[in-house]
Amino acid sequence: MTENIKRILTGAVLVALAGAAVVLQYFEIPAVRWLGVAVAALMVFETMRLKIKDKKLCELRVVFGAWLILVGISAYFVGAKPWIMLLLLMTIVAADTGAWFFGRLIGGDKMWPSLSAGKTWSGQIAGIICGSAAAVLYGLLGTDTFLPQLMWIGISVSLLSQYGDLTASAIKRKLGIKDFAGTLPGHGGFIDRFDGWIFVLPIVWLVTL
Repeated sequence: MTENIKRILTGAVLVALAGAAVVLQYFEIPAVRWLGVAVAALMVFETMRLKIKDKKLCELRVVFGAWLILVGISAYFVGAKPWIMLLLLMTIVAADTGAWFFGRLIGGDKMWPSLSAGKTWSGQIAGIICGSAAAVLYGLLGTDTFLPQLMWIGISVSLLSQYGDLTASAIKRKLGIKDFAGTLPGHGGFIDRFDGWIFVLPIVWLVTL
């Protein structure tokens, strides 16, 4: 089985889990909140299980793990408003997918070659456009009304998610690893797949306090 097929199948399973959480949420079961917390907890676990001997790199791991604990706490409180959590999820997935697809399709100048060889400016711009479009679409599906503020939310969340991705790439480069784990076939680990949450959830929690 090729890596692309593994990536697609794993993505389908993740989408199915998210869909199941939405259905359960419809019946007033707080599945969205606890799914977010579970993912964050797995991210912390992946960080802590890394085998590192260098003292300074161990300190980096501890700091990053502590930040991911904050991400989990943020997921708990933001998840109390499931419609916000779903908006974030839809925006981040669209931004991530758009950046990956159009970055490969268009190519062009690299954003930050020393951190991530695959990320391009065309991918970042496409990711912002796709994420913003997803946020606006979310509003249209929910209210049948165009809500311009969702466009600005989409831009902000898309940017934050991409900088979370870059931060994870910088940490991996520092630690000398390709992926944080091999938990998700074709995607690496939970951190590799959900690194867009790193800044989005804490900042959204702060804003919505």
